[in-house]
Amino acid sequence: MKDLRQIDGDWIGQQLRRCAETIILPGYQRVASSRKPDGSIVTSADIDSQNFLQDALLRRYPEIPLLGEEMSAAEQAERLRRAELLWCLDPLDGTSNFAAGVPVFGISLALLDDAGPLQAWIYDPTRETLFTARRGGGAFVNGTPLHTRQAPNLRATVGVVDYKRLTRELALRLLTQQPFHSQRNFGSCVLEWSWLAAGYYHFYLHGAQQLWDRAAGSLILQEAGGQMSTLDGVALPLRNLQKTSVLATLDPQLHAAWREYLANVATESILRHPAE
Repeated sequence: MKDLRQIDGDWIGQQLRRCAETIILPGYQRVASSRKPDGSIVTSADIDSQNFLQDALLRRYPEIPLLGEEMSAAEQAERLRRAELLWCLDPLDGTSNFAAGVPVFGISLALLDDAGPLQAWIYDPTRETLFTARRGGGAFVNGTPLHTRQAPNLRATVGVVDYKRLTRELALRLLTQQPFHSQRNFGSCVLEWSWLAAGYYHFYLHGAQQLWDRAAGSLILQEAGGQMSTLDGVALPLRNLQKTSVLATLDPQLHAAWREYLANVATESILRHPAE
């Protein structure tokens, strides 16, 4: 395995900023979008961002392969299977926002080893904000440490809920018997993880995330002191391509309260999305 002391985290942050400044922001509200076979939106900025960062990382760290969202599923699986250490990149998360003109999108990069995310970087181009973390080394926003914060009781909390990707049964239950105060959905998984770690809200529910959606953000939240699992209480699969649900909080006690609520009201079929 590569000596991780040779991984220059500051340089990587600079590359994410350069990518945002030279590719992503100049294309904001200007590039056309199209749909991938799975129905998700892609733009030339997604492809160009991945190529830019892949080339930069390859020049600096040629022995570490990269798994990117815009690769084929077969290529993703092959790189994950063969590599002990690899980059996991979402070159532009929140593409629907980006294409529509909503200024909520980001770049996410994680370094994975056999145990999952080892280092993480998430850059928010429109707010010029960089979130970083290293396993066992804490989490930071623009160099300022992030820490656990106590949340109010569940009924007084505000969180992010992606109703679109929850099962219909669970979404209807939460809508009609809302156990929390209020909810939002910003449309960028990587920023939603980062903003939770920064204490901007109290909890996060998502029904089906990809590896590149959660790899960096889950480490940032973990190192900030937060807690996470699938909706049915299983540890997140942090080094495979299986889609998974997410229940995450910055306050571990709130996570326990959510687990109790879900255990009382929901069966496994309600919690587990067919895509998982």
